[in-house]
Amino acid sequence: MLLCIAVMAVGAAMRQIDRLHFARRRPATAGASQLTSLQRARANNWTPTLLLTGQWIQITGWWMLAGLGPLSAIAAAVGVAVHFRHLQEISHFAIHGVLARTHRANLVLAEAFAHHPLALVPAPVRHQRHVRDHHPNATQADVDPNLDELRQAGLQPGTTRRQFIVALMHPLTTRGLRATAVGITANLRPAPGSWLRAAAVAAVLAAAYLAGGWSAVLCGVLLPRLLLYPQLAWLSLFVEHTWFDPDPRTGTRAWVEAGRCLRLYPRNRALAALAATTWLPYGDLHHYAHSAHPAVRWNYLPALERHLSAPHFTPPALLLGPTSVARRHLRALADAHSSKARATA
Repeated sequence: MLLCIAVMAVGAAMRQIDRLHFARRRPATAGASQLTSLQRARANNWTPTLLLTGQWIQITGWWMLAGLGPLSAIAAAVGVAVHFRHLQEISHFAIHGVLARTHRANLVLAEAFAHHPLALVPAPVRHQRHVRDHHPNATQADVDPNLDELRQAGLQPGTTRRQFIVALMHPLTTRGLRATAVGITANLRPAPGSWLRAAAVAAVLAAAYLAGGWSAVLCGVLLPRLLLYPQLAWLSLFVEHTWFDPDPRTGTRAWVEAGRCLRLYPRNRALAALAATTWLPYGDLHHYAHSAHPAVRWNYLPALERHLSAPHFTPPALLLGPTSVARRHLRALADAHSSKARATA
């Protein structure tokens, strides 16, 4: 047990090097231009490499823990799922070109530490879908691929309360698990002359087995990758925008994004901190600021958010309460169905 904790502590310490490097002389609040200038002055390739290496060292510690018994294996499944979510979000900033100093380094780090070992789509494909297709067209039907993904999971006008709850847990359902498995299979299909993706996944499985045996393979790789991590990522997508009732605006990018973004837990520091360390990591809690200025690294999003006006929806809760994200989405889908029914009457 002590060795597992020590390994995880080493990984956590390595991750802090990147955070401390970018935190130097960081203002409490500032505009995008000032923060971007500071970010460029700090940009490098070595601290992001240490950050990503630290994530995998911590994952190795969880794999070691998984071999110590059933309860440890369950804890490892949750811990590794959180780290997979972190890797997804770090690579998201690489896709935007702000993780490392050079374009090549961003691409290599994203592929080597996240996209290959987790069997995610190739980085260029993700760049097209996320940067080119989603960001300019967020919440726009038949244009935004993220909105299409939500609708395909059942979040459509006329959705019943029961259907809505099932859609919230989509990755954990048989339909969602099948979609995840199909996606992984497609992503592992080798490019001509290259087996790197399959080799990377095989290396992850082998490393997990060596660290914690079959318990680590099952609870430290398969369960997190197939079920738990997809669910965390799904909930993060759920709270990015007011998907079904955006406020269409024209004007500056920040003003436009304020009408279709939300900010979860604006006044609850405990829940905000919990979200930022688990399912909304590396700036995802500050998605509005990111949407307004996608070229700003996560380290500076809190300062940027304080500089911007608040988005039009700042919910205090995810699932429960009349002003929660879930209640608003369900109400918006019901209103959309009623409007459609009146229009066709």
